[in-house]
Amino acid sequence: MRLSRRTLLAALALPAVAQAQTDFPTRQVRLVVPFPPGGGLDALARALADRLQTAWRQPVVVDNRPGGSTVPGTDIVAKAPGDGHTLLITADNSITSNPHLIRALPHDPMRDLAPISLLVDVHQMVLVHPSVGARSMAELVSAARAAPGRFNFGSYGTASQPHLCFGALMARERIEMVHVPYRGLTPAVLATVAGEVQMTLAGIASGAEHIRAGTLRALAVGRPTRFEALPEVPTLAEAGYGDIDPRTWFGAFAPASTPPALVARLHRDIAAAMAEPAVRDRILAPAGYTVHAATPEATAAFLREDLAYKAGLIRAAGIQPD
Repeated sequence: MRLSRRTLLAALALPAVAQAQTDFPTRQVRLVVPFPPGGGLDALARALADRLQTAWRQPVVVDNRPGGSTVPGTDIVAKAPGDGHTLLITADNSITSNPHLIRALPHDPMRDLAPISLLVDVHQMVLVHPSVGARSMAELVSAARAAPGRFNFGSYGTASQPHLCFGALMARERIEMVHVPYRGLTPAVLATVAGEVQMTLAGIASGAEHIRAGTLRALAVGRPTRFEALPEVPTLAEAGYGDIDPRTWFGAFAPASTPPALVARLHRDIAAAMAEPAVRDRILAPAGYTVHAATPEATAAFLREDLAYKAGLIRAAGIQPD
């Protein structure tokens, strides 16, 4: 009987598939998170680590490597052996923003990392201090146009999501506001609550308490549909500003040299962990995330599209690469 080329290749691949399935993991697995402890990404990584170490019967530790625009932490994984024992849990800026922002990037995220899964979309709201007076995006633009340079917006650093969003808004509407970078989301939110700056971006987990207390007002949310918990808050698209959505997401990655069979195993196990009630009900649902747990193939296609989208948003915001 004559075997087809596809059948022969599949048969030859079976030992490698079996090896990846049975030999992993053989020791501690490290989840590198290039952000400080305490944020939403860190909480998700720790919840995954807890479930994965039960499934894998090996320790799984979260290694926070904040700073440097996420470059040092991401670089650890980009240069690690492709054996599944060093993985990256990160946000969109590491993968689809930094290539447009850092000329001397020591790795190419699209080439040197293998996508395991687009985990979740993180929907951020435009939050303003009540003293601004605006109750809609249109009113915010009108107020800023009437007082050039009066309003400040807090970000998590250069080219962070608030910088992209408000930078693109300024360019589109030809208004002038002042960028004030902070060392993370929480400081930016607290500075807005205190009135040090007049606006920022944050998700429902960080912003809902302040909205309900009346210390912040939500003008819009970057989401296809409104939050069920805050049905009065329109989407950016409904407000006429869908094109300034920074499209924040969290994803899981492995070194590019990781065998496809092992990447598939990692995806399956991570997706199963995300579906467990301890993760789904305690971490994902309260944060208002849209859960994907997408396949490696679907994630790779999304990354190509998001890379182009981020290039346009960064260009619109007038942010120049360093």
